[in-house]
Amino acid sequence: MAIVLGANRYGKAENRVVRIYRDTERHEIRDINVSSALRGDFADAYLTGDQSKILPTDTQKQTAYSFSKEKGLTSIETYALDLGAHFVDSVEYVKSARIEVEEFEWQRVLVNGEEHDHTWVRKGQETRTAAITVTGSGDDRTNIVVGGFKDLIILKSTGSEFTGFYEDEYTLLEPTTDRVMATSLVAQWRFTTTNVDWEPTYLGIKKIIIETFATLHSLALQQTLYEMGKAVLEAYDFIAEIRFSAPNKHHFVYNLQPFGVENNNEVFNADDRPYGLIEATVIRDELSAAPEAWESYTGLV
Repeated sequence: MAIVLGANRYGKAENRVVRIYRDTERHEIRDINVSSALRGDFADAYLTGDQSKILPTDTQKQTAYSFSKEKGLTSIETYALDLGAHFVDSVEYVKSARIEVEEFEWQRVLVNGEEHDHTWVRKGQETRTAAITVTGSGDDRTNIVVGGFKDLIILKSTGSEFTGFYEDEYTLLEPTTDRVMATSLVAQWRFTTTNVDWEPTYLGIKKIIIETFATLHSLALQQTLYEMGKAVLEAYDFIAEIRFSAPNKHHFVYNLQPFGVENNNEVFNADDRPYGLIEATVIRDELSAAPEAWESYTGLV
């Protein structure tokens, strides 16, 4: 039985790039964490230690920083597409590049009720993400773009129930028709094109997800995920699929009876472990799958 080298890739993970636009007195800021991973003709490096085809990971880092000025950093999707195309086009041994980006949002400080031109505080909501896979050159090039976010913590205090579930001899959970539903949501969506106005599209998808979570009377978190995904695909015909990962942030009604205090779904214990983890993919069945879109390098998707 032969022993051979299997799939492999290498790159520079989690380069922290902050780009300040200083073209006017009112500055702008983009703050990202970018990772690059290259696939190609690198077997010799693994089998014999020959580095002649290896673009150093430090070079990948330097390119990521320089491209934030050379190409600009107004949308993380465009930036990642430019970076991935550069590695594939300029290094003959590179066949495919994976670029993963997290973006951290900042909010302007208010001074006397006015936004300050060059001071910000970090916003505390979700982290925006993008994962780009660039393969081949010229007419053979394929670009796969996955946008998304992670760590969107969202909670509704009613409008959610959980009843009629399967029970066996170990089931202790009581059915409920009125519960708190909360999650730290991860959502990732795959585009069918790169001809996208990235910024308003991101905001639009996020808005649909949040509003669906809020307004749908939920019979289960599974149902909520499907309806959120369905609403996104109905609104954007250039989204092929959307994937969710939703840890159920349990809130249990706290027993105040020992103190003679009535608790009508008003005081809860927020229990962080263990938690139910619900995942779902909502996809257009007429479109082909793109498994390479989901081959995460840093665990981003």
